[in-house]
Amino acid sequence: MSKATKRKHVVKEVAVLSVPTESQSVVRILESRGNNLHEVEDSTGDQYLVSMPTKFRRNIWVKRGDFVLVEPIPEGDKVKAEIVKILTREHQRWYRSQNCWPKEFDDSSGSDEKNKNDENSDSEEDDIFVNTNRLPPNRIEDVSESSSDDSDDSV
Repeated sequence: MSKATKRKHVVKEVAVLSVPTESQSVVRILESRGNNLHEVEDSTGDQYLVSMPTKFRRNIWVKRGDFVLVEPIPEGDKVKAEIVKILTREHQRWYRSQNCWPKEFDDSSGSDEKNKNDENSDSEEDDIFVNTNRLPPNRIEDVSESSSDDSDDSV
């Protein structure tokens, strides 16, 4: 199977919406540990390692703060689970509507307002990667107003 065909099948499989089984759980990625291992946090606050299966490697990327669906590995000591699906914003909305989403992962400040805004606007800007390694450009405020107020006080 060619690389493009494999990627097409993997992306199509991730796009399918389905309710998680009882053994599967939603977790948040905290950190990448290398060798396709990721440190995650579940809804109870426990942190452990999960592995990324071969079919996702070099086809789908995850970053800190993303949510994934994992299934436990019975023989795992250090690595406790394996990633089954990478969850997108669409998955998160659908899981909330199906009452499958853990309440602990909802933001306590303004989550209702954010959900309303997400439903009303289908903007792609939220999904654009923001480079946090660079400082944001400085914005020059209107200096003319502040300088005219200072000159009036001095006269």
